[in-house]
Amino acid sequence: MRIVVMGAGGVGGYFGGMLAAAGHDVAFVARGAHLAAMQRAGLRLTGPKGDVHVPAVRASADAGTLGPADIVLFCVKLYDTESAAATIRPAMSDTTRLITLQNGVDGPERLARVLGAERVLGGAAMVSAVIAEPGVIRTVSAQGRIVFGRLDGRADALAEAFRDRGNASGFVAEIPADITLQLWSKMVLLATNAGMSASTRQPIRRTYDDPEMRQVAIAALTEGAQVARALGVRVADDIVDKCVAQSSGFPPDMYASMYHDLKRGGRLEVDSLSGLIVRLGRQHGIPTPVHQALHAVLKPYQDGVPAA
Repeated sequence: MRIVVMGAGGVGGYFGGMLAAAGHDVAFVARGAHLAAMQRAGLRLTGPKGDVHVPAVRASADAGTLGPADIVLFCVKLYDTESAAATIRPAMSDTTRLITLQNGVDGPERLARVLGAERVLGGAAMVSAVIAEPGVIRTVSAQGRIVFGRLDGRADALAEAFRDRGNASGFVAEIPADITLQLWSKMVLLATNAGMSASTRQPIRRTYDDPEMRQVAIAALTEGAQVARALGVRVADDIVDKCVAQSSGFPPDMYASMYHDLKRGGRLEVDSLSGLIVRLGRQHGIPTPVHQALHAVLKPYQDGVPAA
């Protein structure tokens, strides 16, 4: 099985690196100093479970030199979805399966319009990982997990074969019965924690340790769950309690990736997280005042640090 990782940042670098370390045929589409470091010295993963070093990796800025792939792990930021889809197209054949491991919920639909619904599988990644320096991915979470599957719920032999390879490579890979439910369950948590961590410039757990911030987060989680239900997604009745319990147990130094993007002056995904919840809420008559505030506070930075 040939695997191409589109976007070798925290998520793509971690899962692609684990697959490559296990001996699978993995290639990376990357750019800049990170690409140069990978070509020169391979890819290194650091984290609670120790270091993993893949001394030689295939990496290029030109996807056309890496394919055709059986599986593409699509790990780019939401604002780059359409442009990155055009970039990865040369590495895809008619039988390729693209698994989107982006944040949010609208990536699969946007990709299907560009690449075709038969080739796109929805997915979500659960790992806290960032580029610590070019060629090095640092994780905070002890073990990564991905869930993925066809949006229509049908079985897919190639996806199942990739699931088995993932589970044998040191991370958890699952194909749930309803991937849309999984995407929205993550969206409720992620949009809240990303908005809170970036706007307060604090680790996620600080939000839940502080009584006042905790109540704001609970309100935001509730808004996300109400929007999901208005769309017909059957998120768990106790999803807010589960999100609070999960977030309260995060490592004390774990920030949302949006905070790291903000800190380095990069673009933010806020318009496709809190912003999307606000827009969908308006369409379905669901008030979303907390997400509206988070979106408004972070919107000036969504294209990077504004000019003084």
